[in-house]
Amino acid sequence: MNAPLHRRSFLTLVGSGAAAWPLAAMAQQPQRMKRIGFLVSALAADDPLGQARVTAFAQGLQQLGWTVGGNVRMDYRWPLNEADRLRRDAEELVALAPDALLAGGAPALLALQRATRSLPIVFANVTDPVGDGVVESLAHPGGNATGFMNIEFGQSAKWLELLKQIAPNVTRVAVLRTRGGTAQFAAIQAVAPLFGVEVSPLNVRDISEIERAMTAFARAPNGGVIVTIGVGAGGGRDRIIALAAQLRLPAVYPTRTFPLDGGLISYGPDFVDLYRQAAGYVDRILRGEKPSDLPVQAPTKYETVLNMKTAKALGLEVPASVLVRADEVIE
Repeated sequence: MNAPLHRRSFLTLVGSGAAAWPLAAMAQQPQRMKRIGFLVSALAADDPLGQARVTAFAQGLQQLGWTVGGNVRMDYRWPLNEADRLRRDAEELVALAPDALLAGGAPALLALQRATRSLPIVFANVTDPVGDGVVESLAHPGGNATGFMNIEFGQSAKWLELLKQIAPNVTRVAVLRTRGGTAQFAAIQAVAPLFGVEVSPLNVRDISEIERAMTAFARAPNGGVIVTIGVGAGGGRDRIIALAAQLRLPAVYPTRTFPLDGGLISYGPDFVDLYRQAAGYVDRILRGEKPSDLPVQAPTKYETVLNMKTAKALGLEVPASVLVRADEVIE
């Protein structure tokens, strides 16, 4: 009597095991390697600043379970803001059909959106994504792109505060801005009466316009300069720094690259941190979320970099309040 029972038990065991075999096999199959296309607008592949951002992005991914060369592959393009290369590199990356695209800078973002309106894009280092027409709103991007801005416009007022701290005799301030700098200038203008200064927007498109505008502005005394984000991004940074020194104009800049190259002082976002945060959005997209559901975010970390050699050359006595707030002092 027990034999049939044992036989039924054996068949049941074998049957249940057979049913489980495909599931076990499926569980043991390696996950398909994900692919990310990385388009950086303004930096060269061998630029230490670019490499620092790439490294931060890769580290951010690794903390979330993604290993470059393991379960995720990166394809890089560095077109250096050259229009033809931007278009071609964007199209090449889109043709690879990656699972996500990372855009470093507004030109890269615009080039990728011209190439695709379906593949998901995460951007870092973009000033005005709403003004550029790449998202519907910061809270609800609505399309195939989202990411991280390089400025919260209200933070632009900090540039004027910093300029008055380091050069208290300044009563006139020229604000160099590009087409996308309207909101930055508005924030500066709003606080100008508090600091007793008159601010003037200088709309500049190229280095020749910058030279003419700064030279004309410097003819009157007690002048200072604020350079907004976007000015000098396509080239001309060295010339702006040289002009400020030649015309003896104290200047506040939006990124650390300026004081590193001889500019007076900068206050701006920690770009490395932006790329580390961008990894979080790419992770969420690789796991199934949509860019349209992820709000655009402003920077959370800002840094101040001071060039003491330039301050001394301008005859400025740097107050303790500026030295205390500086994250880096270049001697």
